[in-house]
This record gives sequence, C-alpha cells and structure tokens, in this order.
Amino acid sequence: MKINFISFVLLLLMFQNTQAQGCSDAGICSIGNAVEHSATKNQLEIGSVFGAGESDTQYLSPYIAYMRNFNEKWAASVKITSSVASGSFGRRGSIGDAFLTVNYKPLTTNIFKWSYTTGMKIPFNRANLKINNHPLPLDYQTSLGTFDFVGAVNLNYKKWDFNVGLQIPVFNINANSYFSEYSGTDEFPTTNLFERKPDALIRTTYTFKTKNEKFSFKPNVLFIYHLGEDTYENIYGERLSISGSDGLTINGNLISAYNFKTNTIELSLASPFVVRDIRPDGLTREWTIGIGYKTRF
Repeated sequence: MKINFISFVLLLLMFQNTQAQGCSDAGICSIGNAVEHSATKNQLEIGSVFGAGESDTQYLSPYIAYMRNFNEKWAASVKITSSVASGSFGRRGSIGDAFLTVNYKPLTTNIFKWSYTTGMKIPFNRANLKINNHPLPLDYQTSLGTFDFVGAVNLNYKKWDFNVGLQIPVFNINANSYFSEYSGTDEFPTTNLFERKPDALIRTTYTFKTKNEKFSFKPNVLFIYHLGEDTYENIYGERLSISGSDGLTINGNLISAYNFKTNTIELSLASPFVVRDIRPDGLTREWTIGIGYKTRF
C-alpha cells in the first residue's frame, strides 16, 4: 500500500500543470462523499479552497457547513459556499450557493454497507456579477444560477468506498451577459444566458489510518461525465451549443486528516488526469488545495 500511495502522490504532482474541471459546481463531488454518522448530534465545518484556473485566474473559496445526526440512520446538512476570483478582469467575489442534503444509512451487520444522499443546490445570484458594470465570464462568477437536484449512493466495503452520483439542473435563472467577441480577449468562451447540462460521477476511495488513528489518508479518483453540450444565446437570440463541452473529466484527490478528541483538521490536494475539450462553466482548475476544520458537539 505504501508504493500505491507514493505513486498516487507522484501522479498528482505530474499533472499539476494540466487544466481540469473544478468538480461540478462544487456540488456532487463533496455531496457524493460517504457521510460519517457519529454519536455526537452536531458537526460544524469551516474551511476554504485555494485554486488556480485558466488565464492565471486565482480563486479563494471559503465555505461553512453544518450537519445534524438525528439518529444512527438519518442525517441532514446545509453548506454555504462563496468565492473570490482574481485575474486579468480584476477581482470579484460574492456568496455562491446553498446545498441542502439528507442522508440515509440503513443499519446492517453485512460487510457491504450502503448509504443514500439526496438534496438540492440553491443559488444566491444569477451568475451576472460585474466589475465596473462590465460583464464577466463564468470563471469570475460564484454561482451558475441554477437550482439543481443532487443525489448519490455510497457503498462501503472494508476500507473502500464507491460512490455514484448525479447532479441535474432543474430550474435555470442564469442571467450572464458575457460575450467573448466584445471583451477584448478570446481566453473565455461566450456564456450569455448560459444553460448547463447534468453531470454523472463515479468515485473510488481507499482509507487508511495510522495505528493510533490520529492520522487518516484518503486517496481517491473521480470520474465526472458531463452529459451533453452546454448552450448559450448569441446576439440574434439563437441558442447555440458549445462544441466540446461534454465528455469525461478524471480528477485525482488526496485527503489527509488529523483527529483529536472531537475535532478534525483536514487537508486536500487535487489535480486532473483527463479533461474535457472546453469548460465554459468556469469550473476549470489547474490544481486546488483545501483546508477545513470540523468540530463535533
């Protein structure tokens, strides 16, 4: 296992100069994780993710999340995201989305353990943030302006977790007005009145811990398939597809955690292996580093 772990880290470092999808609007990737039901009723998490995107754009994305364990079977959570983007267009930040989810984990003595998560994403803006009244591409937006359904199934087998998930935009209020041809740069595609297609996810995670269980490590690989080409509206009111915006993204991720009493400090590193031809949704990242603090009470 030591050899596999070292190989995984080396792969992450090798691909740090590649561009990747930033994990489906920060939704399905985190919601698809296995939910850890504990004896304590409440869990509060605060953290932030730092990342580098296209055209030297940098991101700082703080978040806060709260989970309530009702009993051994049922849990619910709420997560609020935000982001600040800095680059050639300037600096723009705002609150992003709210994720509301419910998790059900049947009680079983079987070696195979299942859990199910369902919920929704609620946007706090219409993806129409501007700088000095100039429209911005989706890379500078903190939300895509969609109400999404999210759902995931997790299978735990010993130290392995297998996840499948789906994120479907149900209601679109996107009012983005960015046109590449009028922006003075062709680094970002036109996303006027953008409409995004669903995503499907498959993830494999292996967990191992030190003997005293203070440290844990979770290398995982995510396969994210964008189920169709995204569209935008041109200046003539015609809706056009964005060629190459569908297809597969493969991301590698390493989550390390230090546990003490009822608190946990978590560090995550992520980088891509395979990318889509074009990522107009603004979720492109060359790499991300995240840090979070969890407390249970």
